[in-house]
Amino acid sequence: MKVALDDDWTATVTEDPLAFTPRFEGTSVRVVPYVDKAERERFPVGTFDSGAWLWDTPDEVRFDPADRKLAGVEFHLPYESASAEDSARVPEAPAVRPGGLRTDEERNFRLEMCTVLCRAPGDAVLTALRDLDVLDEPLEARVGIAPDVALLVQHGTVVGWSLTDPVRYLTTGYATPDPGPPSDATRRLLTECLDLITEPVIHDVEDGAPAALARLRAADEALRAQREDRHRADALRSLIGNLVEDHGSR
Repeated sequence: MKVALDDDWTATVTEDPLAFTPRFEGTSVRVVPYVDKAERERFPVGTFDSGAWLWDTPDEVRFDPADRKLAGVEFHLPYESASAEDSARVPEAPAVRPGGLRTDEERNFRLEMCTVLCRAPGDAVLTALRDLDVLDEPLEARVGIAPDVALLVQHGTVVGWSLTDPVRYLTTGYATPDPGPPSDATRRLLTECLDLITEPVIHDVEDGAPAALARLRAADEALRAQREDRHRADALRSLIGNLVEDHGSR
């Protein structure tokens, strides 16, 4: 099958998804081969993509020019969270089918960030959508481009992506996610931290609403005190770190 990522750019679905472990940094999901800064700097040189322009942060989908196959992706979490009612409308079908992408031609293109984040109960799945209109019609396909990462296809166009069990992939920088199971405390705190960094709660934090600031301070204190699952707890502390620095003492 062919899919479009923008108005005039298409790719063919293949049978070989990316084998890299996803890295979830709280505001972005990366599925890439590099493991340090030097490799990251070399990676764009050897690929073509939907990369950023000046003062611009679109999602990135990079391809190897040798075979035009998918080489890596970086998706940004939308700033706005959908209501619980809208999130409940995210379809469960069709099932994810593992696969990769091969571009029909070698040229750069643009892939806008999704605008709305749908969160399953307990943040078991995060689904980023182009807009809420996607929920008005069924999906055509889910292409599993990496472990627990899928592209959502509707009318032949990629209209979003999803990450299943995001807490499992929490990490910072270039570190590989902890292979051990996440603790229950980390799962609860992921939900709290995602509440704090997305609309509408982030507006309350920035406006100095006492209840929102109390939640921010409590989350930071809980993460500092957490003894188990430290790597993921540190990743969550990094996620809310700027908010704590800017507003935690108000």
